[in-house]
Amino acid sequence: MMKKILTVAVVAVCFIAFATPASALENEFGGYWRTRAYTQVNFTGEDDTEMKDVQLVDTRTRLYYTAIINDNLKLVNKFESDAEWGDTKRGDIGADHISLEIKNMYADFTIGQVNTKVGTQGWKVARGFLFDDDFSGLVVDIKGDAFNIPLVWIKAYEGYEGGTRGKDFNDFDVDYLAAAPSFNLDAVTLTPYYFGIFSDDPSAYAAIDAADAEELNIHFLGIDVDAKIGESTVWFTGIYEMGTIDWKDGTDSDIAAFCINLGASMDLGMAGIHGEGFYLTGDDGEDEDIDEFSSIPGQTHYWAEIMGSGMFDGQVSNNGKAFHDVTNIMALNLGATIEPMDKLTLKGDVWYAATAEDVAIAGGGEESDLGIEIDLVATYEL
Repeated sequence: MMKKILTVAVVAVCFIAFATPASALENEFGGYWRTRAYTQVNFTGEDDTEMKDVQLVDTRTRLYYTAIINDNLKLVNKFESDAEWGDTKRGDIGADHISLEIKNMYADFTIGQVNTKVGTQGWKVARGFLFDDDFSGLVVDIKGDAFNIPLVWIKAYEGYEGGTRGKDFNDFDVDYLAAAPSFNLDAVTLTPYYFGIFSDDPSAYAAIDAADAEELNIHFLGIDVDAKIGESTVWFTGIYEMGTIDWKDGTDSDIAAFCINLGASMDLGMAGIHGEGFYLTGDDGEDEDIDEFSSIPGQTHYWAEIMGSGMFDGQVSNNGKAFHDVTNIMALNLGATIEPMDKLTLKGDVWYAATAEDVAIAGGGEESDLGIEIDLVATYEL
């Protein structure tokens, strides 16, 4: 008896075909350049060692090139190169190492009221408490007069095992799905959102530290509120996290966590004041359920300069929370900005932070207090 095998392949492909004369193609260039020199001392919180002491200079440069085909279609490319002066990768004698990175490469096209970006791009939601990073995926943004509705698919991890890609590895995929409609109501902007993380087997994705997990379903429901009241701006972010992680030993953990951020600023002419506070839950460790707000790959929220990465983001102080690991923490900030002369800005901030749940400290024991930080910044515009 003859067996007939029918193989069906379903493929979604985006083609951009054009026959545009070179003279009609508009080329747009941009870029970014910085050099930083800084010293960090006593980030361990004790005086006996110099384990976190740093003195270094680094340089970052980015080149942006956009091919504008017409009003509704453009191809965006962004390249980046980083070097620490004197390192053995890019900044040593000779300085001829291969160090060019592709930051973004995506097609941006509009059909009617729908804008679509396909490829490696950046996207942000929830002020970075959930996601603010580059990724490979799809953003479909439906635009109206007073609203826009972005629908987002982020391919966080393409499943493979043992370094070999091939069939039967779909279960190891990790996908993010999100929707973040934004409504402009004159002086108030409302942005409710949903953000979900899904995997039938996340154990191969080291970035989420779930080697013993069998299945992952995490859901975030949140809202951003931005209001303009006279010379003041007020903002609020609230996020509730829920879901389940099934473990390979047959048990499971329910997730129940939250994040709250409230802030305000006031413009006083040559001066301004600002402040904020945020609270992200930690886990008390009393049961198998998870109460700690998840710091997922893609989270990017810079805050205090020493305790929270700031602009010098190589490390944080002992038990601090780096921009990609903001969880189990409560923090308060009060600051002021002054412009004493044209192009010169002086900014000062005071931060207090503590962990939401106690953490282990060097030398034994536990505590929650992270300390008080004072940041002073002078900026001059050339």
